[in-house]
Amino acid sequence: MIPAIKPDGNLPPGINWAPWLEFRDRSGTTWWRRRLPAVLRVALANLQSAGCLTAYADGIFVSSKSEPGDLDACRELAGVELERLDPAPLTSDYGRAAQKAKYGGELLAVSAGAGGESRAFLELYQTDKDTGDRKGIVALDPGGLT
Repeated sequence: MIPAIKPDGNLPPGINWAPWLEFRDRSGTTWWRRRLPAVLRVALANLQSAGCLTAYADGIFVSSKSEPGDLDACRELAGVELERLDPAPLTSDYGRAAQKAKYGGELLAVSAGAGGESRAFLELYQTDKDTGDRKGIVALDPGGLT
């Protein structure tokens, strides 16, 4: 279950597991916020077919912003057969344009370094970029799309 968003606009710190339907229903309050979960669902289906067991959602999905910029998510690598994975999340072109064009944002590996930082995306996504405080993210099972 996804906890309530705190007054600072973030989820409480930690990784919050959620079933797809709760996640989708909770995310879609405006046209833009309804569109991104639909696109994320396509990405999760591809991840599931490649053997991915967990993806983590940040950005739009864990904040109170009415019109966030894009989708931010990362994926586990364990068990993933890269040859079965859509090439868009594997492409590191300028600004990750292929990922953004296909999925409306980024779907990165949890252990990848973030923008020249030594921190992995899974850690970075759990940090408020403005305050440096810890915040929550949502974990999803790509096999649980119903």
